Amino acid sequence: MAAALATCDMPTIIEGVRVARGWSQGDLARALTYSQSWVSRVVNGQQSLTVSQVHDLAQRLEIPLHLLRFGGTGRQEGHTRKAVNPTRRRDSSRAVAGSTLLATAPRPTGEHEEYHGVNETTAPALRSITGGQRRMDATSSARHLLPGAAAHVHLAEQMLGNARGTPFHTELSAAASEASGFAAWLNADLGDMGSARMHYRTAVVRARQAGMRLLDVYMLGSLAAFEIDVAEDPELGLGLVQEAEHVLGPSAHPTARAWLACISALAHAGTGDRVCAARAIRHAEREVASPDNAQPPWPWVFAFDEAKVAGYRALVGVRLRSPHEARAAFAEAVAPSPRNVKQSALLKVELASAHAEAGDVDEAFRLAQEALATGVRFGSERVVGRVRSFRRRYRGPGALCVEDLDNRLSSLVTGTPIRG
Repeated sequence: MAAALATCDMPTIIEGVRVARGWSQGDLARALTYSQSWVSRVVNGQQSLTVSQVHDLAQRLEIPLHLLRFGGTGRQEGHTRKAVNPTRRRDSSRAVAGSTLLATAPRPTGEHEEYHGVNETTAPALRSITGGQRRMDATSSARHLLPGAAAHVHLAEQMLGNARGTPFHTELSAAASEASGFAAWLNADLGDMGSARMHYRTAVVRARQAGMRLLDVYMLGSLAAFEIDVAEDPELGLGLVQEAEHVLGPSAHPTARAWLACISALAHAGTGDRVCAARAIRHAEREVASPDNAQPPWPWVFAFDEAKVAGYRALVGVRLRSPHEARAAFAEAVAPSPRNVKQSALLKVELASAHAEAGDVDEAFRLAQEALATGVRFGSERVVGRVRSFRRRYRGPGALCVEDLDNRLSSLVTGTPIRG
């Protein structure tokens, strides 16, 4: 343990604490409030850590930060626990030690020492980068965007650490929240549920540190939508929506209230509660009709209007297996921008479900095929997974279009090319 502290070898430190306290790895994960799979990767040297994560883990395990030394990267032979990749471990140790030294090194004395490394332009610059990455997401693979987004989260966290005690801490907390929220979105698109939750949790924490109520609600609502729509856990999502509603309060902007009401409707529909789902949609419709709803508040960018609510009403109809209501609502909803092809693919799967439920099998599977092609093209596990769920739910008669989709889904697993 002394050697691990001397080299900031967090995997060995974490495992040593676990053994000393007689914990299982599950106990350790709960104490750290991370997923067990993530903790396992850290312990085995397969997961690199950001500066903020090192600080967070040390704090949760009650390890005084002054005990973490950075005198080298080597490890004594007698302290090697497992045959993990030594090059990876050394590289990880160097990265953590070097970046932590930057974050904790004494700042130069002088009149403005508390502003070291940050100024009034830092937060807007970070938010501008996140905004650019979000715009690229519409037509780019999440796999290509994620490395840059993860590095951006690291940068935002480092700037936030430098901003402690300065007037810029609030804005940098908000910028870090937005960066983590986008990283969560990308991880969800790639099917990495544990990393998505971790980033969403960080986004909520940073929003609360910023003291920005609407941002807090936005990130909580985004996490709720993830649990409802991606993780398919509507009960958990509903609890998060209720927490967000409590934070929001009754006098908030109509856009925020309407958006949360629509997410609540999705959660209720997921549990099969038609009455509460319909009540939530009506609530959203009243809010968007308010004259105060003309200009959306940050962090909402686009207006949340009747057409947007119609889109959620369509999704509720699909989940409640009301195909005629769903198709009518889809007709009222605004079609997604042709530039946002991944979002269009997701909506095609939803519309395919409504057509299948109504007995229009050919149209349903045509839409599913188009969505699958988009998902494969952009490497979106979210889209491909949604098509797989559509196929599992279908219980109608067999047809050539059904067989064709089955073959294409099978080819994704076996790698066998499809003819024709």
